[in-house]
Amino acid sequence: MIAGFSITSLLLILLAGIGAGFVGYAVGASSLVSYPALLAFGIPPVLANASNTVGVVGTGIGGVMGARKELKGQAVRSITYVVIGAFGGVVGAFLLLKLDPSVFEFAAPVLILLSSLIIAINPRGRMQAKQAAADATAQLKHIEATEATDAAKRATTPTAPHRPPEQLVQPMSQDSWWVWLGVVAVAIYSGYFGAGAGTLALAMLDAAKIGPFHKINALKTLIGTGANISASVVFIIQGAVDWPAAIMLCIGCFIGGYIAPPITRKIPANIMRAAAVIAGIILTIDLGLKTY
Repeated sequence: MIAGFSITSLLLILLAGIGAGFVGYAVGASSLVSYPALLAFGIPPVLANASNTVGVVGTGIGGVMGARKELKGQAVRSITYVVIGAFGGVVGAFLLLKLDPSVFEFAAPVLILLSSLIIAINPRGRMQAKQAAADATAQLKHIEATEATDAAKRATTPTAPHRPPEQLVQPMSQDSWWVWLGVVAVAIYSGYFGAGAGTLALAMLDAAKIGPFHKINALKTLIGTGANISASVVFIIQGAVDWPAAIMLCIGCFIGGYIAPPITRKIPANIMRAAAVIAGIILTIDLGLKTY
């Protein structure tokens, strides 16, 4: 036994972390796997949620490191989002710890159902398709324009293929006021619970036309990462973390996220999304019956 957990239980939490990392990469819903897994081992809801936040921190850090290309030239916005995320994460963490535990227990089924519906609606997939169509259109127009003006030169001199200009993120001064309220709300939600927060942030930034998909996808990661790190610090200081579970979960999330890319290429996205939605609905019903 290690801190009340058998070796078998810790290995099962590790497997749950691998599943969470995999699902997080595939459909952005890691907490729909990791949080109920911790509940299944008898960890109280608030403690399970805090431990889950600590466990999935590695996923966000890895995502930010992998998105350095997309974040290039966005230093000010990136820092701003991380700072907002950090402050929001602290607020969300204190709300989780200071409110009566029954508040979270009553809210959890609703939050999980909301996350499941977001995955079902799939704003990320819609945005990817829209971005792909926009990129193809821009590239076609660019090729037509260059062919019209440089046809004679290309006929006599070999040249490098032309590329359409890179799409940029708009200046922060052009952001609507509601975007900043949305960023703050997502940050607080990330610190309080977090399941589906990344998808919410992505949908919000796309609605505000901040920039192309691959860039706002990297930006939304900054908000959640800042929130999860600061919330984790609060949970650790307050002694609200079940360390054996959090550590095994973190290792599992890293492994799951690492092995996901080559595997998900062979599995239709709709199948993975449907599985996550069904699991979320089942969990919602189960927690709802126990709570209400």
